[in-house]
Amino acid sequence: MRRSLLAIAVLAIVVAGPHLLAQETGRIEGKITDPAGKPLEGTQVHLATTATVALSDKSGHFALERVRPGTYVLIARRIGFTSHEVRNVVVAAGKTTTIDIQLTATGAIGLSEIVVSVAEAGGLQLQPGMISADAPEGRPYPWQFGPPPADREEYGHLVESPFLDVTANPLSTFAVDVDRASYANVRRLLMDGRLPRVDAVRIEEMLNYFTYDYAEPTGPHPLAVHTEVAPAPWRPAHRLVRIGLQGRRIETGNLPASNLVFLLDVSGSMWPANKLPLVKAAFRLLVEQLRAEDRVAIVVYAGAAGQVLASTEGDRKTDILAAIDNLEAGGSTAGGAGIRLAYDVAQRHLIEGGNNRVILATDGDFNVGVSGEGELVRLIEEKRKSGVFLTIVSVGEGNLQDRKMEQLADHGNGNYAYIDNILEARKVFVQEMGGTLHTIAKDVKIQVEFNPARVRAYRLIGYENRLLRDEEFGDDAKDAGDVGSGHSVTALYEIIPAGVASDVKVWVPDSLRYQTVTVDPAAAASPELVYVKLRYKAPGGDESRLLTHAVRDAAGGASSGEFRFQTAVAEFALLLRHSEFRGDANLVRVLERARGALGGDANGYRAEFLRLVEAAQALGLEKVASR
Repeated sequence: MRRSLLAIAVLAIVVAGPHLLAQETGRIEGKITDPAGKPLEGTQVHLATTATVALSDKSGHFALERVRPGTYVLIARRIGFTSHEVRNVVVAAGKTTTIDIQLTATGAIGLSEIVVSVAEAGGLQLQPGMISADAPEGRPYPWQFGPPPADREEYGHLVESPFLDVTANPLSTFAVDVDRASYANVRRLLMDGRLPRVDAVRIEEMLNYFTYDYAEPTGPHPLAVHTEVAPAPWRPAHRLVRIGLQGRRIETGNLPASNLVFLLDVSGSMWPANKLPLVKAAFRLLVEQLRAEDRVAIVVYAGAAGQVLASTEGDRKTDILAAIDNLEAGGSTAGGAGIRLAYDVAQRHLIEGGNNRVILATDGDFNVGVSGEGELVRLIEEKRKSGVFLTIVSVGEGNLQDRKMEQLADHGNGNYAYIDNILEARKVFVQEMGGTLHTIAKDVKIQVEFNPARVRAYRLIGYENRLLRDEEFGDDAKDAGDVGSGHSVTALYEIIPAGVASDVKVWVPDSLRYQTVTVDPAAAASPELVYVKLRYKAPGGDESRLLTHAVRDAAGGASSGEFRFQTAVAEFALLLRHSEFRGDANLVRVLERARGALGGDANGYRAEFLRLVEAAQALGLEKVASR
């Protein structure tokens, strides 16, 4: 009888669940417009410190559903417009709060520009200077005083690859890179109304931010090679050779079991809303994707490192989420100690044949113990031998240590992402979870040989800090890039065809005293433009496997939509970098070509790229780049 009553009670709750939830939660809706009243589609609206997010539709309308009662900070962001925060948004159970916001293209927005009404009941009070209850120790969030200074952000100096003479440099070798951090960081800067520093723009990460319609591998190899050749839009006499890799996609439910250690920076620099609160919201999204066979431990570090959650089954989400929710920021930053402890925890629970990984989330401000870049790189190189991979997620602004984080990820058999908002967190941890967390091929290298009868000179666009010596291609002891489930990788070579005059400088070495370079007569008869070789290892393997692919130039043929979009991204990045090789690159052509190659764009990333280009145009990028 008792069991029958319990079953009836449970059934009643399940049936009435949606109604009860509607009564226990509230709702926020509104409209986003510009000062002229024009609706702004694609504006991101989210509640700080939560995973609640929405995008405005064509009419500018947005709705945040099932919001727990409480007081929040609502943030509206759109590329090309000044972002805005509305503080002290009160949500009551069963009520709807309506907030209409005007965004301007430049300049500050005053509270007087926000029209607020609350349906059914009052509840929203805007009081300038109030301190958010979510800020630690009563400290106000940084938006009350404007953005923090950016003079402590650190980026690695990049020297662009020059055009190299083919007879003297017949081979080009590099490690692949699937990182996307640079694109998200550039977006953050443009949304803040600032052009990025030149060294913040890594062209390969701009290209690889997007997914492309590359066919998946059908044979025994986990990677497929796709190539295409077309004129370079910024120098039509030159040609572009695209090399695209597509990794095999594994459905989330079929992924091997994961042994994850969340390594979270909770130092004092992490307290702003776009740091630890965003990290907590992001990792909540990841936790929701975990299965019973997965395991999670949480290690934190500030002045010292400690474990706040023992390795726990992935279906015990309440325990994992409670540990995340209880985190607070404060203290100095002992990152090296945290890394050591996280790897130790991962090794104790190692899953043979599984996905063993440390996920480090930080603004990169290490300042206690092992903190120098060289020391940390050596520590990571030592720890990667354990079979534990590394993913790094950077957040925040003002003291972003981009160079350090990228180097650690590269040396730790991992990947590097920058999360500037909750939508990017969803992209990294939900939409691309397999690629972010599950490696299908490690130490992936590409070597390209150019036919001197058809190519006079070439240069690799981007990948400046991923270049390898030619002899390292066949060295299985040399670490290289790693590719995750479903990841695509794109590289572009700009070439000067044989017999074509060009105004660019080509690096040609002095003549040799003891030997001469000869060209095989068969090269002139060959239709091949370049010959691509690829090496990779299985995630747990030590010996590489070789793939080869010959590329012919289909002169006069129409380029694919995917290739046109890629050339638009590359041309934009050349302008952002103020590249000496940008030719006659211009944003009008970038926009025109990208608009014609949006494709399906299910998640709106390509449409967002258009707005990003328009923002750079409004900031005078072309004038700055031409100085």
